[in-house]
Amino acid sequence: MSELLDTERAYVEELLCVLEGYAAEMDNPLMAHLLSTGLHHKKDVLFGNMEEIYHFHNRIFLRELENYTDCPELVGRCFLERMEDFQIYEKYCQNKPRSESLWRQCSDCPFFQECQRKLDHKLSLDSYLLKPVQRITKYQLLLKEMLKYSKNCEGAEDLQEALSSILGILKAVNDSMHLIAITGYDGNLGDLGKLLMQGSFSVWTDHKRGHTKVKELARFKPMQRHLFLH
Repeated sequence: MSELLDTERAYVEELLCVLEGYAAEMDNPLMAHLLSTGLHHKKDVLFGNMEEIYHFHNRIFLRELENYTDCPELVGRCFLERMEDFQIYEKYCQNKPRSESLWRQCSDCPFFQECQRKLDHKLSLDSYLLKPVQRITKYQLLLKEMLKYSKNCEGAEDLQEALSSILGILKAVNDSMHLIAITGYDGNLGDLGKLLMQGSFSVWTDHKRGHTKVKELARFKPMQRHLFLH
């Protein structure tokens, strides 16, 4: 529980640091001369909905977690009550490829170096832009640990359900990131319905001469394909 609270407080501080030390500085007229043209009006692309994530954790989730300091075995309830709010991470992760692409183009911009120097950060901005992705992954590890020490406790079922829900969000995030990587599809992906699962598969196709036995099929080299089930 202490690790959950300590890391949550550190996470909130780091997000605020990035929003004040980088995002807000992009609108600072005194820093405008350091911004490359490729970064103009691109704040939303670079930072996604980080501000929304910060406000949720700072104003709501951290305070609610602190209410469970003396009864850590019941903290699963806190996650379950806020599970809908965690959907904001899906939006952040969907934007991540655009953000990374922009960063690769502009990472050597003097603006970023100046901001990093002012903040006295050892790591560059891209490390901090990864923090939300790392945080949502960290929750499932912490919940697994808490579950391990909460067997037969009053809140054990809630902890298990909270873990399942966080894993569900991680799956949705992973699925959506694969989905937005699809290019060259003529139709509208939204018309295909809900994405149920996706993954890499080995795919065999019939040989020109045709085959009669599975043994023969095994001789042909499989092709790697990424399949989506809607």
